[in-house]
Amino acid sequence: MFGFSGRVRARDQRGAAVVEFALIGTLLMTLVLGIISYGFMLSFRQGMSQGAAEGARAVVVGNSSANQTTDAINAVNEALKAYGVSCSIPSGTTGTLTHAGSNAGTCSVSVAACLNDAGHQCVKVALAYNYRDHALIPTFPGLGIFLPGNLNYTANARVS
Repeated sequence: MFGFSGRVRARDQRGAAVVEFALIGTLLMTLVLGIISYGFMLSFRQGMSQGAAEGARAVVVGNSSANQTTDAINAVNEALKAYGVSCSIPSGTTGTLTHAGSNAGTCSVSVAACLNDAGHQCVKVALAYNYRDHALIPTFPGLGIFLPGNLNYTANARVS
């Protein structure tokens, strides 16, 4: 009789273990997916920072003033191409950041007198990306509230 009651108890515990694993497994998977989503966003944020800085640097070391915007855009695009994001400025100083064929933000390149020294020219490269609406990887439902809505970076450098 003792062996029989032991088997029943083992079956009951096995069912409890499955329920516990389902609860803990869901929480664990949510945590892992959250870490992956947030880590990828941080990587993209660093890429945007680098892209803005490289764009400003490209204008400073560029050979001609005619290609300043093109040099900056090429440097920005090189930094962001791994994420599938690109900047295009058809004319003027402001354009769009695109991801997967849709407008996901703005990019701009401008050369003007420096704010603190009007005797010199400064380049300003600004990137703004709407991350909430154009996340680079699918996000787990509910984790989007922990990710930033917009990522903005501006880099300034003195040209002359």
